Amino acid sequence: MTAEPMLSRYSKDFDQPVRGDTITADRYISREWMEREMKYLWPKVWHLGGLVAELEEEGDFIRHNFAKESVIMVRQADGSIKAFYNSCPHRGNRLVLGDVGSTPRITCGYHGWQFDPDGTLVHVQDPDDFPNGNPCGKVKLSELRCDTWGPFVFWCMDDDVAPLHEWLAPFPQRLAGYRLENWVRVLNVSADCDFNWKIIRDNFNESYHLPTIHPELSTFINDGLPTTLFEMYPSGHNSMWMVGHQATTRKDYVSGDVPPGLYEAAEAWGIDPKAYRGRTADIRQAVIEAKRKFGPERGYDYTNMSDQQLVDYFHCTLFPNLTITMSPEQCQILRTEPHPTDPEKCVFQHWCLYPPVKGMKEVETPVGKAPLKHDAIHRHSTYGDGVSLGFVADQDLSIGTTQQQGLNSRGFKGCILSNQEKRVQRFHELLNDMLCGKEG
Repeated sequence: MTAEPMLSRYSKDFDQPVRGDTITADRYISREWMEREMKYLWPKVWHLGGLVAELEEEGDFIRHNFAKESVIMVRQADGSIKAFYNSCPHRGNRLVLGDVGSTPRITCGYHGWQFDPDGTLVHVQDPDDFPNGNPCGKVKLSELRCDTWGPFVFWCMDDDVAPLHEWLAPFPQRLAGYRLENWVRVLNVSADCDFNWKIIRDNFNESYHLPTIHPELSTFINDGLPTTLFEMYPSGHNSMWMVGHQATTRKDYVSGDVPPGLYEAAEAWGIDPKAYRGRTADIRQAVIEAKRKFGPERGYDYTNMSDQQLVDYFHCTLFPNLTITMSPEQCQILRTEPHPTDPEKCVFQHWCLYPPVKGMKEVETPVGKAPLKHDAIHRHSTYGDGVSLGFVADQDLSIGTTQQQGLNSRGFKGCILSNQEKRVQRFHELLNDMLCGKEG
């Protein structure tokens, strides 16, 4: 009997081998594994810290709390941005307690030590009462690497990690056509969750869950395997292209009426969905043509986007914990970060950015309409308290707690993965390579 071909499609140019390592439960539940991540993983990657738009003038700052660390990014007089550990070199007190702000001097609330935006100590109490003389001008805040890409500011703890644009590859080149530089973050929500950060990362490394967790998407995003393209890069990052403006091939949507979701997507560009009864797959091309024709008069710049970018969804998963989901009118940032002390908890973050279309006063976000302005919706909550993080995100998070509970069972012996979950397998093998076999 001839074996059936694999349904999932991995790019011939961007596929990576896997060994088949067992994905054990300890990586989700043990403090020992968490401590290894803090020592061997998190210092070795670039972290998204905030937005360039929040740092307009000298002294403007943003803070990013990550596990037990805290980092501040500060605009300099020459226009550059520097990042510092949020810790006073005097006695270790945290300097900045707010998420965003502006100050001519960074001042410690404990003993009043003051630092210029470039991190140089410029004022202390009783400057002559130090054994080595006045510390001003000699002491500096501990600095980290800092760089920008598009509208984003990144920081990194390790000097040996590749430069940001090299580390991000191939995404700066792949996403250049969207021209993200001046997009506006309208949605900025986060939540404390009762599961390990890797559970949602596993979820974003596969599309196997879409028919069961996100069935509503199947009417306008084709989640069928033959049309989904997976790519895995040597860097550890990966991506998934999903055909948009087309219903799933898992069901027969082609021969009948245009389903909800796809119906509205067609109408939004002046296309009569009823004219496509029995040929719903043709709507995708009709939307491409309509966007090319009417996009400029609606304020959208599609000049540098491919036809595929106009209608499809590009799901970019950056190792280890950052996802960028692109469509031409929305950029979603989805990230899970570790809890400071508990391996069975994490922080989930969801941002949505939109292009600044002239005359557009509001946009449709995953939690409803909102003004087209920076952080129009900004809140932190606890998952399960009834505050939405976005309809699709809520569905993703819904499996987190029960999976965490199941991973604690003696009955769990390790994951049993399908071919289409190869990105999950590789993610954990990369973790194994970085964390295992090292001295504690």
